[in-house]
Amino acid sequence: MYLEELSSSRSRKAVLSEGDTSGGVFVKITLSAIKADIGGVGGHTKPSDELVDTVRKIVSESKLPTDSYVGYTGDDIHILMSHDKGIGSSEIHKLAFDAFMEGTEVAKSQGLYGAGQDLLKTSFSGNVKGMGPGVAEMQFEERPNEAFVLLTADKTEPGAFNFPFYRVFCEPSANTGLLLNPTLSKGVTFRIMDVMDGTIAELRTPEDIFMIAAVLMYPGRYVVESVWTKDNEPVLAATTDRLHNIAGTYVGKDDPAALVRLQKNFPATEEFCSVFKVAHYVAGNTRGSHHVPLMPVKRNSPASTNFCIPLVSCSLFSMHNGMFTGPFDAFETPDWDYYRKRATKKADFMREQGFVHPATLIPEELEYNKGYQAIMDQVRQRFR
Repeated sequence: MYLEELSSSRSRKAVLSEGDTSGGVFVKITLSAIKADIGGVGGHTKPSDELVDTVRKIVSESKLPTDSYVGYTGDDIHILMSHDKGIGSSEIHKLAFDAFMEGTEVAKSQGLYGAGQDLLKTSFSGNVKGMGPGVAEMQFEERPNEAFVLLTADKTEPGAFNFPFYRVFCEPSANTGLLLNPTLSKGVTFRIMDVMDGTIAELRTPEDIFMIAAVLMYPGRYVVESVWTKDNEPVLAATTDRLHNIAGTYVGKDDPAALVRLQKNFPATEEFCSVFKVAHYVAGNTRGSHHVPLMPVKRNSPASTNFCIPLVSCSLFSMHNGMFTGPFDAFETPDWDYYRKRATKKADFMREQGFVHPATLIPEELEYNKGYQAIMDQVRQRFR
């Protein structure tokens, strides 16, 4: 490989194919999305402006990323970076960790709720995975017009994306691109993680479609980690960590994020975004203990105080030489107001069920399980 400096608003290194005589540059870009809940105003609502500005300042002043973007969904802050450091770069991960640590200090100074909640360790150990923040990363050769989406959610669990991911890659009724796009028609490879033991299964469409459906049926345990074309091109990467598994006790919901490449050989922007209009039921909500719909919301939306209905936002980007154009808010147009109302109605229907299952999760999935178990320990003594 040869290295060559490319001129852009920031200088960065690009990878040239060995023996290339065409003068063309083959750029290996890494996208890293790293998110964490480090404090909210008056509860789990939204980060303060000062907190967001602090995280944004730390990231934007660094020369490590080619480009970056900082936003929030509910009380979760997300950092998106393009760079040439590769997946799992300790430099990139430390930059995000340092930004979250600085933001936590602001949160503490303002008395924000849950200050530093997702930072389960205070000293960096080379990679933020396993330290609390969620990470989704992918590396690829940049296309001439690279389109992708950053998907971020709050008040729910990593498996909240199982159903829409299944529909966009497995159901022609939801995505006609499966019939019209030759690359997608060949099928894709799902990498699905058992979040209880960290093992991963590779399952392929169309031959393994029923196995894919069977595991994704239970999003509390099985979660889509990534999706690849049959030609081994990355299409999707998602966060999979469960904070409960890391900390050993409840420290908050896991609030997933994902990166998805769009257009050409991948799902069209409209095909991908439209699967979220269903507002399907997910686990999460107040105290992480209810089943309620996932509402598509505008970018940088605070969490709702209406029993904090789970939220998902969809930020669209174009990228060239690692530089971002955007984001454009995929859920900001007027038609999405209708689907937000639909999600609210579905939430009301489930809330009318009160505390009785399926409105609330099964005991093993209740995030405040210890309180419930303490009551049940007393009740069991009454049974004769």
